[in-house]
Amino acid sequence: QVQLVESGGGLVQPGDSLRLSCAASGRSFRSYPMAWFRQAPGKEREFVSGINFTGSSTYYADSVKGRFTISRDNAKATVYLQMNSLKPEDTAVYYCAASHAWIAGKKKDEYDYWGQGTQVTVSS
Repeated sequence: QVQLVESGGGLVQPGDSLRLSCAASGRSFRSYPMAWFRQAPGKEREFVSGINFTGSSTYYADSVKGRFTISRDNAKATVYLQMNSLKPEDTAVYYCAASHAWIAGKKKDEYDYWGQGTQVTVSS
């Protein structure tokens, strides 16, 4: 199985940037599609960004397109989420997820492994 640990969250002002990391352990990370989800207070967990097992294909929620970038370094078994031009509405707990399948999309039930989350707060 895969264990996922997120890091890099914090308190920032609108317009600032953060880079989240998700470190994987337990087995080879190369074959797992990965994604970032987030959950804001009083809201359901929502898809943010996904990346295929090689890193050659990425996709994003409309709300973060042009501002966030997902990437992965399989040699380090780590997935990143670079978040630029942060807005207050980006405030949420951000979760890393991995799928046991070869292909996964943006639904929560397509992912088999989850981290415990890292808090991102965007406030003036």
